[in-house]
Amino acid sequence: MSPVPLSDDDIAKALTELPDWSRVGDSITRTIEASSFLAGIELVRRVAAAAEAANHHPDIDIRWRRVTFTLSTHDAGGLTPLDMALAREIDRLRAQG
Repeated sequence: MSPVPLSDDDIAKALTELPDWSRVGDSITRTIEASSFLAGIELVRRVAAAAEAANHHPDIDIRWRRVTFTLSTHDAGGLTPLDMALAREIDRLRAQG
């Protein structure tokens, strides 16, 4: 059973607690500029481990030191609590350096 999509109001409220994330249609996205290419790859590795543990995987675009994460629950047709939880985890991992 897929998670239930969040309402527009629920998404807006969640994004007030995720100020570095932006809504783009049925997704949220954040671009992080790492200190180096290898630091960006290490962040991707840590996010990948967290995503695998949660069985919820982001789209990831790597451009030198810029890493863009895009979250959506495709089988639910939009944003769900899974996306907001993974966004918070990505923010936490980013803050760890």
